Amino acid sequence: MTKFLKVISASEVQQILDQFAPLDFEPVHLNAATGRVLASTIVARENIPAFPRATMDGFAVRARDVYGASDTIPALLEVVGKVEMGEAAEQPLAPGQVIAIPTGGMLPPGADAVVMVEHTQPLDDRTIEVTRPAAPGDNVLQVGEDLRLGDEVLPAGHRLRPQDVGLLAALGTISVEVHRRPRVAVISTGDEVVPAGTARLPLGKTRDINSFSIAGQLHQTGAIAALCGIVEDSLPQLTAACRQALENHDVVLLSGGSSVGARDYTIQVLESIPDAEILFHGIAIRPGKPTILARIGRKVFWGLPGQPVSALTIFTAFVKPLLERLEGERKRNIPQGATRQAELSTRLPSVHGRADYAPVVLEERNGSLWATPLFGKSAMISLLSRADGYVMVPEHSEGLDQGTQVTVQLFSR
Repeated sequence: MTKFLKVISASEVQQILDQFAPLDFEPVHLNAATGRVLASTIVARENIPAFPRATMDGFAVRARDVYGASDTIPALLEVVGKVEMGEAAEQPLAPGQVIAIPTGGMLPPGADAVVMVEHTQPLDDRTIEVTRPAAPGDNVLQVGEDLRLGDEVLPAGHRLRPQDVGLLAALGTISVEVHRRPRVAVISTGDEVVPAGTARLPLGKTRDINSFSIAGQLHQTGAIAALCGIVEDSLPQLTAACRQALENHDVVLLSGGSSVGARDYTIQVLESIPDAEILFHGIAIRPGKPTILARIGRKVFWGLPGQPVSALTIFTAFVKPLLERLEGERKRNIPQGATRQAELSTRLPSVHGRADYAPVVLEERNGSLWATPLFGKSAMISLLSRADGYVMVPEHSEGLDQGTQVTVQLFSR
């Protein structure tokens, strides 16, 4: 019977994950770039804006002409024209003159500020009162003030958001090089597992949960998921299925068969594959201890526990960060919307020497965010369905007291 290799800590697992290199890159059009990870740094190839631009509707003025203007002593100025949107402003501004200008319009020569239309009153078709002073640069976006030629705009390893894509469009960049999205094969194994669509569940059987919950997490992460079905607890069948999956995918996720039972064949499958390197077999955490990670060349093989809660917890804690690394994403040391700070509503016990990943539900009470642990057995998929995320209790702790400030890792992006 295959035995555990040396069980390692969660921090040691993270160190192993950091050793994986990103996948190669490919060009994508800007309309498909959101959510992808840049393979190279984007540098501004021009100034944005390329001309001084009004940020308010109003009148382009010389600031000295409205110095000291007020409701009681307004500045009287002559209106000599209008800036049209999308047109170059060529008419120069002389002392005592203003030119009407819309938001986004080009500042005409000689003007150095824009007075908001709310601070003006028309006297006739050619004259206005200005009731507020303006300093040079007021309500004007100067050349290169948004982005200057040569500025680093977006770093390599940055996952593009909609606002980033808009920025690239402003620079005239319609194609960018991004890392490939990982192609991931999902295999479920177990003689007790039957298709999720089975209407009448025979005694002793369980529907395939992991294929669909893991595929859902893969879609949220941005990976390309392929469901490869259910494989019986047969070493030849499992070996054939895993070898075939490795041919066309960057990552194989096998759920079930990672423990030490007589019919847990994952280690034997890996031992039969040339160049397979088992990086660890067992993590000192709960749930999810019987987890396997192996490398075959540049390909990745995960053996996940068959229990749905354990499999999903391991995915969130370890598989997802590795997929993001394969996609080239570089993490910043600040929360990116995937975590929340909360107070524990009740004590969360643990066992010294093992990291616990405890599902919690979040609730706002009297302006504070509270995290309530959901206690139950690891086989209860309903536990994770009710949970908003999880809290990690460090391996050298015997638990967290009520009222402790904790970081909640959210399950959804």
